[in-house]
Amino acid sequence: MTVSYLDAALSAAAVDVAMRDFFTARRAEADVFGSDFAATVAELESFVMRGGKRLRPAFAWLGWLGAGGDPEAPVAGAVLTACAGFELLHASGLIHDDIIDASRTRRGRPAAHVAYAERHRAWGFSGDPETFGNGTAILIGDLALIWADVLVRSSGLPEDAHTRISPVWSAVRTEVMYGQLNDLITQMSGNEDVDQARSVIRYKTASYTVERPLHFGAAIAGADADLVAAYRAFGADIGIAFQLRDDLLGVFGDPAVTGKPSGDDLREGKRTVLLATALKLGDERDPDAARFLREKVGRKLSGEDLARVRAILVDIGAVDQIESEIAHLSERAMVALEASTATAYAKHQLAEMAIKATQRTQ
Repeated sequence: MTVSYLDAALSAAAVDVAMRDFFTARRAEADVFGSDFAATVAELESFVMRGGKRLRPAFAWLGWLGAGGDPEAPVAGAVLTACAGFELLHASGLIHDDIIDASRTRRGRPAAHVAYAERHRAWGFSGDPETFGNGTAILIGDLALIWADVLVRSSGLPEDAHTRISPVWSAVRTEVMYGQLNDLITQMSGNEDVDQARSVIRYKTASYTVERPLHFGAAIAGADADLVAAYRAFGADIGIAFQLRDDLLGVFGDPAVTGKPSGDDLREGKRTVLLATALKLGDERDPDAARFLREKVGRKLSGEDLARVRAILVDIGAVDQIESEIAHLSERAMVALEASTATAYAKHQLAEMAIKATQRTQ
């Protein structure tokens, strides 16, 4: 694959080409295992290819460019393919997350476990449709995780680059799983601590969205420790700010734009930084409001209930505090980026991506 400087902004199309090539090879392998497995592969391919911002491969690619990677070099195509592995890692996380959270939709369509439960009914299978849907989606998510490794390993990177990225790739997968487990325990225990909520998003989202992708790209290029440290500082702050924006959109976003029902996080009882902040402020300023939040969050909300929760989040100052934190994290990240030895081009692109990630509406 030829990668030009035009691709340095990491167009979604460039990542999609790498993944389509990968899935073409996987389809040929799947035929050996029969039509059922081939259909599952097709479902995973459809899930991966039908949406997503391709942020994680973009950050990895820019991490490589910023550390001196040459987009015109013969190895550039292999770098791009390896970076695309983050998209399969992301798909695995989304599929499993939807099962854990009992989310009904993803990217404007039925979540994988919901789609397979519906197929169970349509096909007239025996047993419980939800059990089949959950089980099948778990396996599809596992397949995405396995194939993320396959995509990285078969990318064509030189062996010395593989040696450098191996600990980074291991770290990001471990951190995502730790973050997911921490999130589940925090939610089920009803933990209301703001710092605990931040810890969840630090590892569940920030690590594999910005921080480690940048580290991954830097490792491919053989970057020095100072640049890696700057990338990680920038990536952690922007990754957390990204999730804080996501928390706000989960409550106030337009479902037609976000692809998920508004208020799902509240119905599921997600212990977000937004909710933890609201409860803390409510205890200090308006105990009745805090009591209402504790009574309603994690339960089925009527339209009226949801409207009141939103009003409380605004009136009590939680939304303003989250917006302030997003701004602070973004500013600190930009300082770290500007002081780094990354190339001027990468600095410009990363700054633009950071703005889009933290000020988005979907």
